[in-house]
Amino acid sequence: MLETRLHTLAAAALVLLLQACATAPDATAPAEGAPDEPRRGPVPELTLNLPDQSKDKCDCSQQVSVDRTFLEKGFANLAAGDYREAVNYFRRYQRLESAPGVDWEANIAVAYVKMIPQSPYYNWRTARESYLRLMRKPPTNVQLNEQIVLMRDMLAILSDLHMQINDLQSENATVTENLEKREEALRRLRELMLGQKEAIQ
Repeated sequence: MLETRLHTLAAAALVLLLQACATAPDATAPAEGAPDEPRRGPVPELTLNLPDQSKDKCDCSQQVSVDRTFLEKGFANLAAGDYREAVNYFRRYQRLESAPGVDWEANIAVAYVKMIPQSPYYNWRTARESYLRLMRKPPTNVQLNEQIVLMRDMLAILSDLHMQINDLQSENATVTENLEKREEALRRLRELMLGQKEAIQ
């Protein structure tokens, strides 16, 4: 009898449990009276105001490769003291290469040779004029040869030194001329004084 009651209670509990599951609201379904979720439209494209970096990028397709063989040979001859051959190589480099900056590099090298006193082309005034003219229009966006950069900097120093030496020589010439005039005046004064002394005796 007890056993029958237990079966009946278990069956009743099972029925109640099934009914509770059947009547429980679906958690995924929206509850009655709840506002509908806002419909999502297309996501707007995000635009960042970043600086234009296209200017910083080089167009490698437009870069021209430079064969600096003749330039290097010119440096080698310059170091050996063969100034004529050095200038010949610098001029060849200038004629045969058409890349930007080549003409400027060759002219700097030749101006440097003209600034060397031992060079048969020595003429510091011409070298200085060439240097100043070249510095008015230096090449831009060009990777210059390192030795050409050193030559350019040395030309600036040597040009200033030659100007200082020239000014000192001019001052020295003026001082020498003044001394000669004073010596001439003193000589005449001595002659005059000796003439007066002889006249008195």
